[in-house]
Amino acid sequence: MSYSVVISGTGLWTPDQTITNDELVESFNEYVKRYNARNAQAIEAGELEALGPSNSAFIEKASGIKQRYVIDKTGVLDPDRLAPRIDERTDDEVSIQAEIAVTAAKQALDNAGLKANDLDAVLVACSNMQRPYPAMAVEVQAALGMDHGWGYDMNVACSSATFGIQAGVDAIRNGSARRVLMVNPEICSAHLAWEDRDCHFIFGDVATAVILERKEDAVSSNQWEILGTRLQTKFSSNIRNNFGFLNRTDERGVGARDKLFRQEGRKVFREVCPMVAEQISSHLKDTQIPVESVNRMWLHQANLAMNELISKRVLGRPATREEAPVILDAYANTSSAGSIIAFHKHNEDLPVDTKGVICSFGAGYSIGSVIVNRIK
Repeated sequence: MSYSVVISGTGLWTPDQTITNDELVESFNEYVKRYNARNAQAIEAGELEALGPSNSAFIEKASGIKQRYVIDKTGVLDPDRLAPRIDERTDDEVSIQAEIAVTAAKQALDNAGLKANDLDAVLVACSNMQRPYPAMAVEVQAALGMDHGWGYDMNVACSSATFGIQAGVDAIRNGSARRVLMVNPEICSAHLAWEDRDCHFIFGDVATAVILERKEDAVSSNQWEILGTRLQTKFSSNIRNNFGFLNRTDERGVGARDKLFRQEGRKVFREVCPMVAEQISSHLKDTQIPVESVNRMWLHQANLAMNELISKRVLGRPATREEAPVILDAYANTSSAGSIIAFHKHNEDLPVDTKGVICSFGAGYSIGSVIVNRIK
């Protein structure tokens, strides 16, 4: 027997600290000034290239981002550091990534009208895990106080949430779980090269959570039935991070630039946008849902121009902000969490029998789409 599955609750944890574009640019330009002065001889000799300044107008025009939330702004804005300060915790303490995941999860449980022990499984799906093992999901399971069930981690970069939703849906439909928590704790500030002008403005920190359960069990006042999920991957190194446990086996690469986020932005834009638009369009067609019936698209929040192009190709005309909500102006790119933030903040205004698409895309390349219909 295959069960119908609903999203019955979502949750969002947002850091207390923000960094505006002006603050970021001031710090970055001070770093550039010091770098160029420190390396003046090598730059003069042509051995190094001088760094150029950044500016707020460029950042907003290039991305649509105006600010970002971070766990620690002091370290990020220190020109001599350009990285957050996040203290290590003992093995007896709940880790920072599990802590923010639990905060988002508790809100999602409240919104679904559930307790932690109503869950059967926990999936942590995000672009970077704090450690290889034990799994973050198992720690979240324990921190929530669950006395049964199972959990595992998964990483499909910015597409992790939609891949996680499909994994949860599959577990419920095949009978291995009745209710699944899928959570996306993203500490993107820790894997961003804040000293790189091409990307220093891109990311922010956040955590989101989604409750998936059998439709017959759900008691929430806000339920979205999942009509279909679709995943796609195609290998590309245009978005890449080479950090990993093998780094220490070759000292030449330790601390190198490729051990943090990097991308070929123009190539990503040119190659990914058509793939995403085609997937959404074909997914709707195969699910026998006319594009005209789609009231909202909650898209991955990486770049405003990307979302405008994708939504235009799907709808055949420019989308309104109501049809394709934007949260990246305030949150920046939060990797896997972006489309879930958009859904969390922009779904309750829609009436019953409203259809929409949650879609995320990113490194891999990877694309996930989830078609939903409000039933309560």
